[in-house]
Amino acid sequence: MRHTLRETWSGLKRNLSMTIAVIVTMWVSLALFGASLMTMAQVNEMKGKWYDKIEISVFLCTADSATESAGGNCEAGQDTTASQRDAIRSRLTANPDVSNIYYETKQEAYDEFQRVYKDNPIKDSLTVDQMQDSFRVKLKDPQNYKGVVAESQGLMGVQAVQDLHSVLDPFFKVLNGLKWGAMGIAGMLLLAAALQIGNTIRMSAYTRRREIGIMRLVGASNGYIMLPFLLEALFAGVAGVVLAAASMSALQYFVIDRVRSQLAIQSLGWITWGDTAVAVVWVAVVGVLLSIIPTFVATRRYLRV
Repeated sequence: MRHTLRETWSGLKRNLSMTIAVIVTMWVSLALFGASLMTMAQVNEMKGKWYDKIEISVFLCTADSATESAGGNCEAGQDTTASQRDAIRSRLTANPDVSNIYYETKQEAYDEFQRVYKDNPIKDSLTVDQMQDSFRVKLKDPQNYKGVVAESQGLMGVQAVQDLHSVLDPFFKVLNGLKWGAMGIAGMLLLAAALQIGNTIRMSAYTRRREIGIMRLVGASNGYIMLPFLLEALFAGVAGVVLAAASMSALQYFVIDRVRSQLAIQSLGWITWGDTAVAVVWVAVVGVLLSIIPTFVATRRYLRV
């Protein structure tokens, strides 16, 4: 074992510049890979936080509703009739994507309006008769909203259907684009790191070809000859993993935790240290595999004497 460690140390010193280059490449690529995993967890956390709160609001017709603006579902000058309201409730209840329904009267809508704008002069701008009664629809799976929205928009007595997906979906598309973009860049950098490791091991094997030949002649096993090269690659890989883990921890502490501490945006839903720890574990696994696999490929091909 002493000989193996001595050979490993000799190889690291002999290829010091290449080893540093491999460590830096591993660091950057693994840190970006870990950041993309953290971004993925953040997107899923925010989706779970916001999508679970989304309700579809089905607003019913009022006497002020115009037939043209309501898409033909309202009769001009007429509120939604009791039979139309019952039909809307029945259709929503029968929909398999609907979890539960809450009916809000005009008075309840007016009371909520007064509560929200109690310190604003706008609270006196509307009367109870100008408010709309509505159905608040909670979905079993908030992402399966399109069918419920489409069905509700076609019902007689419905003036408008409102949901937050039109606002949230573009936002999450941008986040997903950033996530997969970062993952793609990380993948290319990881490939570059694997190629660098392979080249470093190949150069190290070439400079020690005489020692390898002697070990072959005295009957040394393939595993014994490979071990110093494997340890060299693992040293670079583990160093890259440690630096990447430190970078991810700094991101969690200095960015995510600091932002989360601001009261104005605490309710957005943020990843925790547990999510970061899971990402670090994946980074460690990828880093070790990225060190071992190229080494085995290079040694099997170039260490035959």
